[in-house]
Amino acid sequence: MRFGKKGKLSPRYIGPFHIIERVGDVAYINDLHVSMSQIHDVFHVSMLRKYVANPSHILRNEPIELKAYLSYEELPLQIIDRKIQELRNKCISLVKVVWQKHDKPEEATWETGEEMRKNYSELF
Repeated sequence: MRFGKKGKLSPRYIGPFHIIERVGDVAYINDLHVSMSQIHDVFHVSMLRKYVANPSHILRNEPIELKAYLSYEELPLQIIDRKIQELRNKCISLVKVVWQKHDKPEEATWETGEEMRKNYSELF
């Protein structure tokens, strides 16, 4: 088993992790997360990948208004697509919604038209 999952769906690479120390010529001690405490922290150099810096990896730190139970409400901005999903004995209308904190079209999600019309009728 690799990192808690068995079979072909197990992750090939996890991380990134900081290298703490070099052990010999071909091994490194990594700073693993607490949830991985059962995994030995020394890795052979062939198991590691070089991290290539990418400007898109920088996360935006936007303040989020949290409610009492540490939750927040995501509001839809617009509907960008519609389709009807045909099942064996019924048809479901779906809409593709761009959400407030996820304003890129790649991050839009498909939601049922009935639920969106009930909760956010101003979009229709």
